[in-house]
Amino acid sequence: MKIIGCDFHPAVQQIAVFDRETGEYSEHRLSNGDGEAERFYRALSEPCLIGIEACGNSHWFIDLLERLGHEVRVGDAAKIRASYVRKQKTDKRDAGHILRLLLEKRFPQLWTPSRQQRDQRQLLIHRHKLVQMRARVKNGLQHLALNQGVQRKDKLWNKAGQKMLNALPLEGWTAVRRQDSLALLIQLDEQIGQLDKAVEQAADSDPRASLLLQQKGVGPITALAFALTIGDVSRFEHSNQVASYLGLIPAEYTSSNKRRLGSISKQGNGFLRMLLVEAAQTVTRLDPQFHQHYVHLCRNKPKAVAKVAAARKLAVRLYWMLRTEQEVQKAVLIGSSSGVPLVGESQTEELIERSRIQQRAGSAGNDGKRKPRVSPIPSA
Repeated sequence: MKIIGCDFHPAVQQIAVFDRETGEYSEHRLSNGDGEAERFYRALSEPCLIGIEACGNSHWFIDLLERLGHEVRVGDAAKIRASYVRKQKTDKRDAGHILRLLLEKRFPQLWTPSRQQRDQRQLLIHRHKLVQMRARVKNGLQHLALNQGVQRKDKLWNKAGQKMLNALPLEGWTAVRRQDSLALLIQLDEQIGQLDKAVEQAADSDPRASLLLQQKGVGPITALAFALTIGDVSRFEHSNQVASYLGLIPAEYTSSNKRRLGSISKQGNGFLRMLLVEAAQTVTRLDPQFHQHYVHLCRNKPKAVAKVAAARKLAVRLYWMLRTEQEVQKAVLIGSSSGVPLVGESQTEELIERSRIQQRAGSAGNDGKRKPRVSPIPSA
């Protein structure tokens, strides 16, 4: 079996190949644009293990390798670079280093979404981009009105405001800009409305997103985005790992006895983090427990910090909703396969609490101390 370390770029890729049977090592530089890379992987006589760093514009390449029957592992680029301490960074060194991590079974493999999940992510991203475009068009129309002495804020978009906007005495290119912006605004509203219906249908068809919709203040967009981004919830052992994965924990700078906590790390998916912050503000109005927690935070902290803390609390709650449902499903499957009667709703909470107690007992060592937490990213 051949093992290949691939340093991928949109135009070219540098690979390091090791044949376990013959012990032969070779290096190749393949072009992606003229089909040279595709011909090389199609010419391989048997399936290979291929490691690649997580990067953009590589979906076509990963899909190609999977169709050809190769095993593809996508690695964390930051961890791969951190495990390589030399100052000289070249494509050949990077490919050889990826190959070495695969051979030594130290490759930091990432969880990768399926093709359907990637397609649904594009639905959310496309809608978000159109909403941003609509906001820019509205801001431009607001400035046109303000320059004519009309200040109506949100009321500019009702029927009376639209009538007043059309009646403004504009001339030349300013009038053309108003006409084109209004036409573009109508078109964007129609497109976003269609995408909203598509998101609702996708959320209703996804069992995990449908479960998250039970939380007050969480809509189809946030529920679907959270389910698609978290993916397999079992890869996170603790809720703190989810908060760290989403970049909702403070950046820490600790040395000796000095500990300094800064602003949030902002690592991970920024789009989902933005949705959680927006959804948390709605949840604080509808959920009494969240409202009490938010008011308590606002007493000692700025409102911006309190909003981020509420978003972290919301992410933890959504995580436990998915985790609890998964534990219940596992318990039902175990009970049905062993001949034990299925648990009812009255026994569900007791079963979940019992499994949590067993997990806490298993995570404790012989001396009573907890074992060190493992990374949420599964290793190779």
